[in-house]
Amino acid sequence: MRIAIGSDKVGYQLKLDLIEHLQKQSSVNVEIEDFGVEFNEDIDYPDIGLIVAESIANGKNDRGILICGTGIGMAITANKVPGVCAANVSDSYSAERSRKSNNAQVITFGALTIGVALAKSLVDIWLISEFQGGQSIKKTNRIGEIEKKYFKYIHCPFAENFLKS
Repeated sequence: MRIAIGSDKVGYQLKLDLIEHLQKQSSVNVEIEDFGVEFNEDIDYPDIGLIVAESIANGKNDRGILICGTGIGMAITANKVPGVCAANVSDSYSAERSRKSNNAQVITFGALTIGVALAKSLVDIWLISEFQGGQSIKKTNRIGEIEKKYFKYIHCPFAENFLKS
């Protein structure tokens, strides 16, 4: 599994902790691509969120992890990219359901709102969870229809292929 990861300056240390955790995992074979930021680099979270989400939308990476102060801004940013579903999670049930029910390819965290141990646990839960379909298919398809309706009005490099599906 190819995982894109990125953070702003506030989430930098949690990003490093999660990268180290993922590299030590033997239960999940992962390749990690770090999109930044580097130590004390002052890049706004929308810029990092965008490049990680684009790497998911274009198929370069399978899943993404984004970290800022609350995780909310990163989730909002990633959700602007057509075909990408990001969920800000802070508990195990939401981490699991973001995949099993909502098929979220991106998970976001708040470095100021959760601890390192919890973030590691949530990543583990999220990585082993897969979309279950079932009753959720109708709902996720409806979300896709809403997305297609509104993204057709803006220019986006990934919208053309996404709108054909």
